Amino acid sequence: MSLLDHDLNKKTTVMNELGLHARPAAMIANLAIKAQSDVWLCKNGEQVDASSIIDILSLGCQQGADVTLKAENPEDMKILNEIINLFEKGFGEKI
Repeated sequence: MSLLDHDLNKKTTVMNELGLHARPAAMIANLAIKAQSDVWLCKNGEQVDASSIIDILSLGCQQGADVTLKAENPEDMKILNEIINLFEKGFGEKI
């Protein structure tokens, strides 16, 4: 993996009490759709399309789950950072 590849991966933890349910999944997907290339959400070796609410929900991410966000295009780092910010703020929910 090159340094560039590493920079396009961001690790975070699900902080909100209810985990990644429909509303947080929609928030992630709405940002990921704006990316110029694919954005992926990964948990325990499973990788899903971060622009798909259904795919995100299929990961079953509960509070405390460690996830990784991946972007394919360096120009999408702003979007990746915005998604990470959502995680860090607990999607505006109780943490």
